[in-house]
Amino acid sequence: MNSFAFVFDMDGVIVDTNPYHKIALRQFAEKYGYFLDEEGLIKKIYGRTNKEWIPNLFGRAMSPAEVSRFGEEKEKLFRDLYEKDIVEVSGLTVFLQKAADLGIPMAIGTSAPRSNVDFVLQHTGIEKFFPVILDESHVTHGKPNPEIYLNCAAALKLPPAQCIVFEDSLSGVAAGKAAGCPVVGIATTHTAEELTTKVTMKNFTELDPAEIIQRFR
Repeated sequence: MNSFAFVFDMDGVIVDTNPYHKIALRQFAEKYGYFLDEEGLIKKIYGRTNKEWIPNLFGRAMSPAEVSRFGEEKEKLFRDLYEKDIVEVSGLTVFLQKAADLGIPMAIGTSAPRSNVDFVLQHTGIEKFFPVILDESHVTHGKPNPEIYLNCAAALKLPPAQCIVFEDSLSGVAAGKAAGCPVVGIATTHTAEELTTKVTMKNFTELDPAEIIQRFR
């Protein structure tokens, strides 16, 4: 059964953070005189690392220290907004426990900074399931570049074709497919039709780990 591994994006998959990220992004952008509509968020920001979208928003090159400062400013806005409402995507912990009981190796592969990963893990209590956690510091290129999922597969010591990716964003689905991974769409941010994945779930109550693996055999 454990010939496959599971790799989870974080935002929109482990926790449905995107409505709060959207508010924080718009507040941050407006503070500096920029407006982000839905199309701009999807095309320029979702799935990408702070070091990619922040210089793009400001339209100029930035030092790593400047990007880090702006990035943490935006992420603190997000954490302050979300802390009182944080909850896992429905059924997640039960799903993770079933996967662990089957001996399925699991990883997190996210474009988020480590400060946000630690925030989510602290409030959900699921860190024990993930011996491999890769964040924005582990990649040069954000999604839709496949780097994050290729790196996760390498860390799990499995070929990408045996690493089932769980993704909610269009750029994340594209990254998983480009890496050669099977992809399960989590329809928190987009519809099943928009995600164009072989398997799609609204949350983790719809299919159990064994059923998902069977779909990709």
